[in-house]
Amino acid sequence: MRIDTILTNVNAVTIDAARPRAHRIGIHHGRIVGLDEELDGVRAAWVEDLDGATVVPGFNDAHNHMVLYGMSRMELDLSAMRSVEEIYAAVAERARIQPRGTWIVGSGYDQNKTGAHPHRDALDRAAPDHFVLLRHTSAHMSVVNSRALADAGVLNGTPAPEGGVIAVDEDGRPNGLLEEQAQTLVQALRYPYPRKQIVDAIATASADYLREGITSCTEAGIGRGWIGHAPDEAAAYQEALDAGQLRVRVQLMASGDNVHPDGLGLGLRTGFGDDRLRLGAVKIFSDGSLIGRTAAMCCDFADDPGNQGYFQAAEAGLRDRIVAAHAAGWQVATHAIGDRAIDFVLDCYQEAQARHPRPDPRHRIEHCGVTRPDQLGRLARLGVIPVPQATFVGQIGDGMRAALGEDRVGWCYRHRSFLDAGLIVPGSSDRPVVRGRPLLGVHDMVNRLTETGAQFAPQEAVDPLDALRAYTLGSAYAGFDERVKGSITPGKLADLAVLDDDPTAVAPDRIKDIEVVATMVGGEFAFGPLLR
Repeated sequence: MRIDTILTNVNAVTIDAARPRAHRIGIHHGRIVGLDEELDGVRAAWVEDLDGATVVPGFNDAHNHMVLYGMSRMELDLSAMRSVEEIYAAVAERARIQPRGTWIVGSGYDQNKTGAHPHRDALDRAAPDHFVLLRHTSAHMSVVNSRALADAGVLNGTPAPEGGVIAVDEDGRPNGLLEEQAQTLVQALRYPYPRKQIVDAIATASADYLREGITSCTEAGIGRGWIGHAPDEAAAYQEALDAGQLRVRVQLMASGDNVHPDGLGLGLRTGFGDDRLRLGAVKIFSDGSLIGRTAAMCCDFADDPGNQGYFQAAEAGLRDRIVAAHAAGWQVATHAIGDRAIDFVLDCYQEAQARHPRPDPRHRIEHCGVTRPDQLGRLARLGVIPVPQATFVGQIGDGMRAALGEDRVGWCYRHRSFLDAGLIVPGSSDRPVVRGRPLLGVHDMVNRLTETGAQFAPQEAVDPLDALRAYTLGSAYAGFDERVKGSITPGKLADLAVLDDDPTAVAPDRIKDIEVVATMVGGEFAFGPLLR
């Protein structure tokens, strides 16, 4: 028998309980066909000795914003800035080299680190001849200058859209900060984005993902709504795939603003497509951001008395949308960070299943950020998948602690408790909210330390194997893909990441330093020295 490829002398962490380790991997027509002794007597067109390198299933980011990330690579990076003065200086520098009348766009600032949000007046001084848009790291709010506000028609007394806030100074004058749905007022000036810009962003992100060992990901919201970039955004993904620029497997979440009761107008629903590009869940926003203090909480934010956040739409309308999407056959992925929002979403899922019973709808709660102990059992009984981001702990955990206070930190971005309740947990980053390298996410699942080195709910830490399982088989399960990806198992897609060390064997504080040597997608190396 002759197959395409045999990888030999590997330390494979298979994530398959039936065979946890392997040393040879056989691949044919893009799939794994045998391991170890199953390959005895088998010849291959290509045999590669990996010299003991660790091989794991390709990483799968279950919640990211691929286009937004790709675009952010071309924008001002504000993530490292620690004062608003640094932000203003960066905007002024960009204004000196960018043509007048164009948009200066930046992303990644965090008022928890800079001490305040930027203000329109300072942005006017920094860039008097430009439009300025600065996106908060959560993407749930933005700051714009006066020129952008004027073109968007935002004046003193302009009412905010439902589910949004136009922040004002003490005299009632808009200060430039637009929260949640209020961002759509300025988004209308730029939406839809040109198809080429979207395709280029996909290509940029795809190349970066391969360097990080990512072979699959879920794009968490395309099309209409404040998270989308064009009403035909899916076509940009198809164009990128046809041109060879989309080089990782992608599931597309359709924003809830696109979905009619019967689907996408043609009865389309979760699962349409193939193993390269497919429709995933429908994405619905219930609340906002924890570090932005807009998540819907049962109690006040610790550092903002009287503020319990809010929903992004009237609860009755959100409920109708969730139930209708379920009835139309969609997997539903609802963004819910605050515990009040989680209660509401669980109520909606329970009602949807009672009214329209379906086997294994596998609905999700994106982030599931602040989960009270009494909510754990209910998540399990309803078969809901929580989709937390451990990378938040490592990169914005100090801001989350300030928002919650010490008495609620233990409920925040759980992992161990989800597993103990019998839930399957995927791995994800919400990139570009934070840096999205999967091995950094694995590190944060294991170590649970904030940027300042403080422990953050250490009882929610998991061992490295559980962390790897989340970023591979857990994410596959969240997308109904556990039969075809997520472990190194004969019959599954040959999507692999080759590492320079074993995450399950190194000291826990060294996991973040492990490098990806090569990445294989469908039996072909798409990154690294083994690229053919």
